[in-house]
Amino acid sequence: MKRSIFLILCVALTLCAQAKRNSNLASTKKHTPAQQLTKRLQRLQKRGVMFGHQDDPFYGLGWRYEEGRSDVRDVAGDYPAVMGFELGGIEMGDKKSLDSVSFTKIREEILAQVKRGGIVTISWHPRNPMTTIAGGGNAGQRYPKGSAWDVSEKAVVSSVLPGGEKYALFQTWLSRLTTFLQSLRDEQGQAVPFIFRPWHENSGGWFWWGRGLCSAEEYKTLWNMTQDYVTRSLPDNILWSWSPNYGFEPDVLDTYPGHDRVDIIGLDAYQQRNGEQQFVSQLQKDLATLSRLAREGKRLLALTECGYQNIPDPTWWTRVLLPQLKPWPLCYFLVWRNADRRQYFAPALGTPDADSFREMVKDKRVLMLKDLTK
Repeated sequence: MKRSIFLILCVALTLCAQAKRNSNLASTKKHTPAQQLTKRLQRLQKRGVMFGHQDDPFYGLGWRYEEGRSDVRDVAGDYPAVMGFELGGIEMGDKKSLDSVSFTKIREEILAQVKRGGIVTISWHPRNPMTTIAGGGNAGQRYPKGSAWDVSEKAVVSSVLPGGEKYALFQTWLSRLTTFLQSLRDEQGQAVPFIFRPWHENSGGWFWWGRGLCSAEEYKTLWNMTQDYVTRSLPDNILWSWSPNYGFEPDVLDTYPGHDRVDIIGLDAYQQRNGEQQFVSQLQKDLATLSRLAREGKRLLALTECGYQNIPDPTWWTRVLLPQLKPWPLCYFLVWRNADRRQYFAPALGTPDADSFREMVKDKRVLMLKDLTK
């Protein structure tokens, strides 16, 4: 009798242990691409801050669409750890983005960056649904009537929400966006993880979803509607990033969608018109506010857009920018695109800031692509 009880106990313990192992295995398998990307970003953030560049592989100063080329790689010998890509125009069924890059090429380079071990972030500047030209026709033109920057109508956000006159149209736009996002799959057919950053810089008044153009509740409803639509038909492979603009008023926090809706809290900050000291002072103030918010929600923090157009200060990267990054737990900082010699934000061969940039990326706390696999 005692032997039978002992055997029963042994079998029961074995079954319990097996169940626990199976449970652990199932738990491991349940780690979605988004969860895996989050954990990766958390690990990398402990090592340093990743450098990113918008539209890096498409064009630069004096070149366009040269296979494998990158201004950053030309200068520093390595690709950016993070690459940014823009989908404005996808909602209209256009073949090219608002920056005149074909969506086929954008898809190819997103997948190439993921394959080489890098991080991808995607922005979307959809046109103004109340004023845009039906059928497109203004691809590649950033500021015409009907663009994301057209704020001539003051109630665009409310028009795309349930019950609004442009709700049905905007649902079509979300469908086209989602179809593209669904196509981001690797050679094995697996959905690739990426960061998605819609409705950014809403603390300013230059986008139709910005300050003074909608209420905080309308903005959050727009965010939630977008998120719910996109995630309804995609696997869990997206991290959502919310990013007000530098110099925001405190009430921008009223538009924060919530910790359950946001994975990365970002800031867009450019040193342009107000001088270095004001830039540094305001940047530190804003990062302090957003860092507290990120810490409270256990969210990641990033400088989602930054830079200094045409970088007139040859020491800017090491003397000004780098010291502002180090005090904060940023996972990445991304500078805007090198459109041409009239507007660029990253160094290129022969630009006066190239040496300062090389010095910056030698800092062990600044991570380029090769650093992600070390």
